[in-house]
Amino acid sequence: MNVRCLGESTPDRGGRVRHVTATPRAIELTEIAALAAADKLAGDIVAYDVSDQLAITDAFLLCSGANDRQVGSIVDEVELRLKQAGATLLRREGEAEGRWVLLDYNDVVVHVQNKEERVFYSLERIWKDCPPIALPDAVFAVSAATGDQR
Repeated sequence: MNVRCLGESTPDRGGRVRHVTATPRAIELTEIAALAAADKLAGDIVAYDVSDQLAITDAFLLCSGANDRQVGSIVDEVELRLKQAGATLLRREGEAEGRWVLLDYNDVVVHVQNKEERVFYSLERIWKDCPPIALPDAVFAVSAATGDQR
């Protein structure tokens, strides 16, 4: 399993070292949410440590669904798994439209977007300077089996 430890660093494209400063609990919840999303065949699953940029959360998890129904399925599975892990959902946004659902767990914010929304808003571009959080290999095993490019 690929796990990022507290304080571990990753070099960026310019060679600068970026340290992951998110709490161990935030990283744990991010990994759980990523595995749940992967189980529902979410695409393009990535996580960022935003703790140095935002005071309101430590991590963002981004993933995509092929359509609104899949977005809903991913959201349901993430909510179930994080509840089982003892996390409390503070806020849910966008569920009625089903194109971009935001789940706020305080330590981690999960963004589940329809593919078109993901391309249009390109959240990776906004958070590209934040250190990525390594996710368990199992997250990417699902994409390899389904042919998804992540």
